[in-house]
This record gives sequence, structure tokens and C-alpha cells, in this order.
Amino acid sequence: MSLTARFLEENGIPTVIIGSARDIVESCAVPRFLFTDFPLGNPIGRPFEFEMQETVVRNGLMLLESTKQAGATVKSPLSWGENQKWRDEYMQFSKQDLERLRAMGEERRRIRSESKSRLKS
Repeated sequence: MSLTARFLEENGIPTVIIGSARDIVESCAVPRFLFTDFPLGNPIGRPFEFEMQETVVRNGLMLLESTKQAGATVKSPLSWGENQKWRDEYMQFSKQDLERLRAMGEERRRIRSESKSRLKS
């Protein structure tokens, strides 16, 4: 997305990137960046929290409107939760989680294999 944003900007189309991987996005020199300090994969906010998501999108549009020059980074005032505990727990799996995920993966592969077999028939 970062390289696409730069290409669009070079061709007269203003862009804003909303994301969480600040170091990566900034190293790509995006024109405008709204940094949301949220877990990766959730740049707009918590799932099903539409008010939070709308606020993030509005902040991105305001950044797009107010910043005419490229190279701006703005940190969103929103936070993922009341504390930063999510940082310690994010992407942590127990042995039980791993077994459940492994079983889900095996089931998904089985279903895909059956679907491919039916298409070949």
C-alpha cells in the first residue's frame, strides 16, 4: 500500500495510509500516515466497534484534507483499551490454542482437497 500511495501522489491523487506498523510504513516514505497504535491487522479499530472505526476514518480524512505536503505522520488519539495489557497478550497462544488451530487447519485442508476433487470430476 505504501508504494501505491506514493505512485498515486506522484500522479496527482492525494492519499493517506492508516496503519499500525509505524516503523515499516514510515520507512516507505508515505505521503500521509495516520498511525493507530492498535494490534496488527486492526488499523481501523476493534471489530464491531463502529463508532471507533468511524472516528479513525474521519481522522484519516481530516489528515488528507488538512495536510497538503507529503511526509506527515499523525498519531491517532484513540487507544485500543484502558491499559496497554493487550501488548503483552497479543498473539500469545497456549498449548490448547495450538492444538485447536492445528485441528482447524487440518479440517480446512480436508475440505479444500474434497472441493478440488469434485471440480476435477
